[in-house]
Amino acid sequence: MFTLLLLLSLVAYTWIILRCLYAWKRLPILAIPAGFIPATRLTVIIPVRNEAQQVLTLLGDLEKQSYPAALFEVLVVDDHSEDGTDRLVQDLIPETRLPLQLIRLADHTNATGKKVAIKQGIAQASGELLVFTDGDCRVQPDWLLHFAYTYETRQAVFISGPVSFHNTHTLLERMQLVEFASLIGVGGASIGLRQPNMCNGANLAYTRQVFEEVDGFAGNEGIASGDDEFLLHKVNELYPERIAFLKHPAAIVYTEARKTISSFIAQRVRWASKWRSYQSLSVKLVALSVFAVNLLLFLAIPAVLLGWLPGWTFLAAYAAKFLIDFLFLNRVLTFMQQRRELIFMLPLQLVYIPYVLYTAIMGLSGRYTWKGRTIRNHD
Repeated sequence: MFTLLLLLSLVAYTWIILRCLYAWKRLPILAIPAGFIPATRLTVIIPVRNEAQQVLTLLGDLEKQSYPAALFEVLVVDDHSEDGTDRLVQDLIPETRLPLQLIRLADHTNATGKKVAIKQGIAQASGELLVFTDGDCRVQPDWLLHFAYTYETRQAVFISGPVSFHNTHTLLERMQLVEFASLIGVGGASIGLRQPNMCNGANLAYTRQVFEEVDGFAGNEGIASGDDEFLLHKVNELYPERIAFLKHPAAIVYTEARKTISSFIAQRVRWASKWRSYQSLSVKLVALSVFAVNLLLFLAIPAVLLGWLPGWTFLAAYAAKFLIDFLFLNRVLTFMQQRRELIFMLPLQLVYIPYVLYTAIMGLSGRYTWKGRTIRNHD
């Protein structure tokens, strides 16, 4: 019975990943013609909390955008930072060419959290297309241009972009890069399949109109994480054909991996805490399939030791999963110009299964610590 369950879970997992591989390969690489003149008014919204060490670097990247300065504004929404982030941004305003505005959340509401910051930014935005990133990210010079072109040529109301890690030097950071690439790849592929399951708020855009049309974050206000994905699922119910993945190397947003195991686990528990609140059946089935194959592969270790599972079956199962993951990650990491990091799939395999199980189980509690706050999700 155990062998049959393991086989069925591997078949389901293989089907999911091969479909993602097919969809990823079919996603077109965006090509902006030389004569393209953008006409869309953009608002870049950056929710921040305790980002004093990084936010000025990001704003420096935005100063270098190739997008016409008259067509975009930048709103930094400070969520009660305790490290002087708001003062740094305020001091920059008279010195920068950016149309930059600081919004202190404390001046408008007693509520806290990223969803509240995003909503406040949207309330004060003047742009037609709202573009989002995080205060600890780096963006490339043509970042906004690619969003505008996608919006104007595809009439997309929700655009997800790729995110990758940079400055990865340690084994932990490089394993994170590989694992994170798989999440970005699956998210992009799912959009290509018109069954979107995930995106990343560090590289995202949607229209003010569609945000209002789906009633924003209504229905999941009590879930501190997942503002981007819940919104994606709601938009998909109305406009499945108008959701796009921005597949171009120049549109990649870069951030840094977690530096310690404890901060990495805290981040992944935060992400996992939103899974039980997903409403889409297809999204739930994908999450369940991934959890099941990892659980059964983990249980296969004692099963072999107790003689319940032949050793060759154990090795074949692990080899099959590794091969499927390799085929998919090879494509995604090549796109991200990080193919040399594929070698770190090997150490990742040793820790991936117990890590996924642990974070998934801990995420069910809905309780975690993040940026100096203890968060508890509530329905």
